[in-house]
Amino acid sequence: MLSIEPSALTERNTYKFLIGSIVPRPIAFVTTRNGDVINAAPFSYFNVVTSNPPLVSVSIQRKNGVMKDTARNAITTKELVIHVVDETNVHDVNETAANLDADESELSRTTFTIQPSEVIATPGIKEAKIRFECVLHQHVPIEHEGQTTADLLIARVVRFHIDRELYEHGRIDARKLAPVSRMAGNSYATLGELFDVKRPE
Repeated sequence: MLSIEPSALTERNTYKFLIGSIVPRPIAFVTTRNGDVINAAPFSYFNVVTSNPPLVSVSIQRKNGVMKDTARNAITTKELVIHVVDETNVHDVNETAANLDADESELSRTTFTIQPSEVIATPGIKEAKIRFECVLHQHVPIEHEGQTTADLLIARVVRFHIDRELYEHGRIDARKLAPVSRMAGNSYATLGELFDVKRPE
């Protein structure tokens, strides 16, 4: 068993250990507004915080201390739309990971269609099987050695949009959703085999 002190690693090596170990990771495909420009990008540091109220988290890493467009837009407008990535949209979502200027929309690289939201001004993507209209609940800058290295966004869901084909008796059919998760490098994973383990009482 290897025993490694994190401070002895480079940032890249730490990154590789974390993303290679904490797998699979769900992917948040996030749209935000910068004036009339709709920015879009995927993030795999994404999860549920609590169901009451419905809060989700997206951690957006900074590059050399510079805040990314998605974080800046969400903090400025207090809004974002989070979409679940699935097998039908993963290739278009991947295109939005391109490094473009803040006044360019990553959606121009895709076949996605913009869908107006019902509660917030930031639009979503029509083709996504699930999307959450969200307002920013809390922004937590992550500080390390005197520098902000990431922006943790905690978002409150104000409207759920779920494809009717996925909805069964108040639950979501995971097989019909066919979610895609992030692995390390350029690898992704599909849902794969499901199995049940009964929880102890």
